[in-house]
Amino acid sequence: MSIASLIERRQLGRKVQGIAAALLPYEADGRVAVESFKQHLIATHQAGLMNAVNMDTGYVNYLSESEKRDVLRWTGEALGKNVAFVAGAYIENQPGDIVALYRQQMDLIVQAGGIPILFQSTRLHGLSSKEKAAVYQAACKGFPHVLAFELGAMFAPNGEIFDDETIRRLMDIHEIKGMKHSSLDRLVERHRLALRDAHRPDFRIYTGNDLGINMIEYGSDYLLGLAITPMYIARARKAGYARAKALALREAAVA
Repeated sequence: MSIASLIERRQLGRKVQGIAAALLPYEADGRVAVESFKQHLIATHQAGLMNAVNMDTGYVNYLSESEKRDVLRWTGEALGKNVAFVAGAYIENQPGDIVALYRQQMDLIVQAGGIPILFQSTRLHGLSSKEKAAVYQAACKGFPHVLAFELGAMFAPNGEIFDDETIRRLMDIHEIKGMKHSSLDRLVERHRLALRDAHRPDFRIYTGNDLGINMIEYGSDYLLGLAITPMYIARARKAGYARAKALALREAAVA
């Protein structure tokens, strides 16, 4: 792949969908800072981004089932009934049928007004692409809008980077409208985009690469754990991509 071919793939001026994974804040005594959480969700929505809750940024792997339901309830209370948000369906280390476990989580998310995103499970590692896709298809059947999640194993042991055949099979599932891709490898992500363009052009690839936000130039949307103040996001969106990139770099340097 040459530099010239990479430049040719840029899609400047495209409207990008941005999703921000919300941090779940805590008080000094260990209680969830509920009002601060709600205010952050409201500010993020007002900045023009969709919220994502019960993600790894929100410690979903440490939350109990009741705590996950609390987060869904707080999110609905903060945003109102007609504001969409994304929420993680996380089933790792839970006993029982894997499809039933996913669907139970997805039902709760949809009932709360959210869009489920399916965290990967170690129980699917080692299965063929056909077997993995069959689980996803059964879990997603009948839901109007589902997202998949491709997470590198360096982030969590339940994650894995799929092979091309698995990606194609997931794209063939009508209910799955997009996938978050977190390999931190720009070439792998560009390959995902090329596969998407050839196989299912309306399928969204959400970059999870905080260090490669310019992947939006090549056709990715984004789902990131944005810790910066939504005010800066709104200001950057109005100023354009160059300003957004400068702000992101400045915030990263401070962090």
